[in-house]
Amino acid sequence: METGLFKRVGIVAKPHRPEARDVLQQLITWLKAKDREVVLDVETAALAGAEETGIAKADLPRMADLVVVLGGDGTLLSVARLVESGEVPILGVNLGGLGFLTEITLDELYPILGLVLAGKYRGSRRMLLQVSVQRGGESIAEHVVLNDAVMTKGALARIVDLAVFVEQEYVTTYRADGLIVCTPTGSTAYGLSAGGPILFPSMRAIILVPICPHTLTDRPLVLPEEVRVQVALESQDEDVYLTLDGQVGFPLRYRDLVEVRRADREITLIVSPKKSYYEILRSKLKWGER
Repeated sequence: METGLFKRVGIVAKPHRPEARDVLQQLITWLKAKDREVVLDVETAALAGAEETGIAKADLPRMADLVVVLGGDGTLLSVARLVESGEVPILGVNLGGLGFLTEITLDELYPILGLVLAGKYRGSRRMLLQVSVQRGGESIAEHVVLNDAVMTKGALARIVDLAVFVEQEYVTTYRADGLIVCTPTGSTAYGLSAGGPILFPSMRAIILVPICPHTLTDRPLVLPEEVRVQVALESQDEDVYLTLDGQVGFPLRYRDLVEVRRADREITLIVSPKKSYYEILRSKLKWGER
């Protein structure tokens, strides 16, 4: 028997990855041999052939001391929004795809997880954003995101007008296909594709990136973490959506106000002790290659 930290390990696997079942079953066996209790969400339990043991994904972070995510960045994002304490770290294992958040490879899984269980790991604290939608003076939606909140037009909508306020002071009105409000962690997601800056992920800042702005002088804007950003939809009769971490969608109406601020909680991602963030950037973005 092995003693140490993290006696209860939660696992969330992406069920549609072909290799996920074998990886999951091997991991469960390995953890039990280390005298760890394994907690699975419903879908992951079904993948392991233990449907009767699964719990709701929303409950899993509260039942675990450590969460292991087997999948890609999307799977990790869905888990990160549920973790209420930075004291429950997340270990993201990449089963394919680009994977900025799930930076641990399958080859690194057991060496790194062994160190984690012994308390020898490096954690990266990440800020979250609290996003609310106000309509007619009332809050009608509240969400937390790790990457970004995106206001964008629908497929047939024309350019939209989005008025931006920081601490209730008017900044500008973006006439654009949309606007991305992201964290430093999310700066390598949609914000990067739209021409936004890359920020070191453990920094504390709020980034505004207009999508295809009508005025070319409308540039990305980096703001301090403590400000409140409000975005008012000023276009009428347009099909506009708020999308949260690329996974949750919410239709907006004329004069809806989207407020974004730093969330009251953070998360901790376990990072590889062998790779720096700059190495990850070079590898994922193919820097220096011809």
